[in-house]
Amino acid sequence: MTAQPMVKAEGVHKSYGAAHILRGIDLEVAPREVFCLVGPSGSGKSTFLRCINHLERVNSGRLSVDGQLVGYKQKGDKLYELKDSEVAAQRRDIGMVFQRFNLFPHMTAIENVMEAPVMVKGESKAVARERAVRLLDRVGLGEKGGNYPSQLSGGQQQRVAIARALAMEPKLMLFDEPTSALDPELVGDVLDVMRDLAESGMTMIVVTHEMGFAREVGDNLVFMDGGVVVESGNPRDVLGNPQHDRTKAFLSKVL
Repeated sequence: MTAQPMVKAEGVHKSYGAAHILRGIDLEVAPREVFCLVGPSGSGKSTFLRCINHLERVNSGRLSVDGQLVGYKQKGDKLYELKDSEVAAQRRDIGMVFQRFNLFPHMTAIENVMEAPVMVKGESKAVARERAVRLLDRVGLGEKGGNYPSQLSGGQQQRVAIARALAMEPKLMLFDEPTSALDPELVGDVLDVMRDLAESGMTMIVVTHEMGFAREVGDNLVFMDGGVVVESGNPRDVLGNPQHDRTKAFLSKVL
C-alpha cells in the first residue's frame, strides 16, 4: 500500500476578478519529498502555495494536506468552508516561510521563535524557550537569540523565520522564494539550512529561482507558466533536458 500524498491538488482554479491565475492544477507531493516549483513571475507559483494553507481560497477544485481537505469540509457532494478557528487549526501543521521575513521587530530572535507555540498552542514559556534555543542552534544562530531583527542581516533574519516556522513542529513546510530578497553572499546559508531540513525528512514545497538547489536537493520539479503545469519530473531531467518549448525558453534565461 502506498502512503497517501502529503499534498494533493485536483483541478485547482483561482481567479482574481477577470484574472485567471491558476487554471486547473493537478499534482501530488509525497511525504518526505522536496518539491520545487519554478517558472516566470506571474505564473501562479506563489498563489498556489498560498492556497495550500488557505491564505487564498480556491475557486474550484480540491486541495488536501495529509488526507484532509484544506479550508473546506464535504457533506454529501457539497463543500462548506470551515470556520476561521478550524482553518487556523489546520494551519498549525503547515509552516510557511515568505520572501520577506515578517519577523516581529520588537521581539528578539528567541522571542520570535517562541511566540506561536506559546500563543497558539498554549505551551509553557520554558518548553518553548528550550525548543527555540535548539532551533536557533540548528539554523546556525545559537549565539544570536538575544538580537533584534534590526541587528541581524537579511540571511540571518530568514534563518530565524525558518526556525520560527519549525517551532510549531509542522508536517509540511512551504517556502515562497525564501532567498530572492537576499544579497547573493547570504543565499548559501539559507539554502544550507533548507538542505539540512530536506535531509531530516521534512516534506517541503519550494518556490525558487535557485536552480542549483532544485537540481541538487529536489526530488521533483514542476515548471509552471500561465497558471498551468507545463512540465514536471526529476529536476535533473527537466533542467538538463527540457521537453517543452516554454520550459526551454525559460531555462535559457535563468541557467
